[in-house]
Amino acid sequence: MEGKAAVLGDADFVMPFAALGLDTFAVESDAGNILSAAGEILKRKYALVVAAENVAEIAAEAFEKTQKTATPCIVIVPFTTEPTGFATETLGKLLKIATGINIFAD
Repeated sequence: MEGKAAVLGDADFVMPFAALGLDTFAVESDAGNILSAAGEILKRKYALVVAAENVAEIAAEAFEKTQKTATPCIVIVPFTTEPTGFATETLGKLLKIATGINIFAD
């Protein structure tokens, strides 16, 4: 499968990805900016979206409608802030869709 990749997060998070030539969307903590950038990413039909955990929690509203589609594949990465568990929770949901198994169940 071919496709482009986008990176969503604050300037410090996206900078290394920009150096690799990926399309980056640097946003501040403002929910309006984050949702606007997430909407733009969806509009451009990226195959892969890498999002910082703190931004992904807000962008989840925009990305929610793509949860059961093959693309974009949204990967949430913990970054400089204290992890909230959102990345792990999201990974667990994706793995359950892919395998039918909840690997994080007690």
